[in-house]
Amino acid sequence: MKAQENFSVNMNLKTEPTDKIDFNESSIGVLFNTKINAKNQITNTLEYSSLKVNYELGSFNNVEDLDQFNKIQNTFEIKHEVSKTTKFELAITPSVNFQRNLDASDFLLFGSFDISQQLSSKTNIKLGVARTAIFGYAKFIPTLSINYQINEHSNALIGFPDSNISYSNNIRNKFSLTNSFNGSFYHLDTPNSSYENATKASLSQMTSAFEYERNVTKNWFLNFKAGYDFNKKYNLLDNDNHRIYDFNTGNGYILGIGIKYKQ
Repeated sequence: MKAQENFSVNMNLKTEPTDKIDFNESSIGVLFNTKINAKNQITNTLEYSSLKVNYELGSFNNVEDLDQFNKIQNTFEIKHEVSKTTKFELAITPSVNFQRNLDASDFLLFGSFDISQQLSSKTNIKLGVARTAIFGYAKFIPTLSINYQINEHSNALIGFPDSNISYSNNIRNKFSLTNSFNGSFYHLDTPNSSYENATKASLSQMTSAFEYERNVTKNWFLNFKAGYDFNKKYNLLDNDNHRIYDFNTGNGYILGIGIKYKQ
């Protein structure tokens, strides 16, 4: 599991039922990683995801067309080693978030910049800033994480927007408790007949989950995920990110399965 990834392909399926709306997402990603020299490393990840939204019959009016959303994004990362204890990390992520019809106006630019400092053989701290959509709209946020190697089998990452505690009882199994703030938004093809000022569909939540990853063979991995989404929000927004309509979905549990090939 700790082997260097030079190339990987992963596919994931996730379902999240709430009181009156079910969210089903499928995604595929391809990663390339190479070390240019002793101090520089680049990684490129291309991802596509499709989100399908199923509404309980009769619960919502005039939203039948808001049933599918798509996202294509490419993340280019550069890691530069300033010294043995200090690293710079820069990520640039162009993305297109659209309903069904892809348009030039759907283009977005996200990214992040981090400084990583090794405080001791077991402790690393990372501080940075990112432009992200974890709150359901594009926004600059500060990022912070402290990574601590508890022992040979356990690791803890505490920070924002992601935290996790992981344990490996052998080279094939990895168990994790994770907590993350995440979200996305999608440009609508045309204004909705009932909500004419709405131009975006926005989703956000805090996810707490248990994950299990199994190294089936040398190159193949399986991942299982079960958890719960807190403070789930699904809204329609205008161009200024003002809320036009709130679906009041309520919270919901999530189930996910993934398969990964890497070498």
